[in-house]
Amino acid sequence: MQETRLNRVARLLQKELAQLFQEQTRSLPGTMVSVTRCKVSPDLSVCTAYLSIFPSERADELITNITDNQSTLRYELGKRVRHQLRIIPELRFFVDDSLDYLDHIDRLLKQ
Repeated sequence: MQETRLNRVARLLQKELAQLFQEQTRSLPGTMVSVTRCKVSPDLSVCTAYLSIFPSERADELITNITDNQSTLRYELGKRVRHQLRIIPELRFFVDDSLDYLDHIDRLLKQ
C-alpha cells in the first residue's frame, strides 16, 4: 500500500516538473529538458529527479543552472501541487545519460 502512494507521488512530481521545464526551456532554442524518472523517499521529504538533456553537451551547464535555481523550482512546484501534497519535497537533480550510453553501444556494435 505504501509503495503505491510513493509511485503516485513520484508520477505527479515527474509530470509537474516536466511541465515546468517545458515552459522554462521555450526561451532556449534548440534545448530540451525532459524528466525521465523521479524517486521519492519513503517519508516524502526528498524527490530525486533524473533529467535527460538535449543536446548532451549542455548538460553540465544546465544542471548547475537548475541546482542554483532549486528553491524557485520548489516554490513553483509547490504552487502546482499544493492541494495534493502537504509537504513539498526537497528536490535533487541528476543527469540521466542512459540515452547517450545506448547511442555509444549502438555505434560500437555497428563498427
